[in-house]
Amino acid sequence: VGELKKLIEEASAATIRRAHAVHPITAVQLEWSLWSRDVEEEIIPACRELGIGIVAYSPLGRGFLASGPKLLDSLADGDFRRTQPRFQGENWDHNKTLFERVSEIANRKGCTPSQLALAWVHHQGDDVCPIPGTTKIENFNQNIGALSVKLTPEDMSELEAIASTDAVKGDRYMAGMSTFKGADTPPLSSWKSE
Repeated sequence: VGELKKLIEEASAATIRRAHAVHPITAVQLEWSLWSRDVEEEIIPACRELGIGIVAYSPLGRGFLASGPKLLDSLADGDFRRTQPRFQGENWDHNKTLFERVSEIANRKGCTPSQLALAWVHHQGDDVCPIPGTTKIENFNQNIGALSVKLTPEDMSELEAIASTDAVKGDRYMAGMSTFKGADTPPLSSWKSE
């Protein structure tokens, strides 16, 4: 499994389609949250068209939607998030407003921002399974509480409006790291046998 993961990690919609044509794919793991919605344009529709389940990792935006602005204060010096563009300088200052708006809606719904963010992912469909990571029992219990958060279509629209793909500033990864953008495999017609 580890070797296969390397082949299709951060795969584009075209790569997923090609891989699925060779061997049916059961699920695709991808980053999806209110903080990272760029997969909705092509990858999510491709998975749904092909009947591929969606495993949403980092549904709390790498901890941002759980802790908000205080997240940076709690990160160890060597934590990789400190190097990511979304967590730096003007991007970070801008992105704090997203957390504030999510917090306001969470207060209205009687839940925490992390529960609201998880509920948003969970409400994306029966083909979606969010996998939040945690190292603390209290956070685990918070995550379980997200299953009780009911979101109306109006709630979903409001969250999607404040967390549109262009609302978050900064890339998910620093320059040079491989992501699904621009990661299409070359067309089969370009392959040459030796």
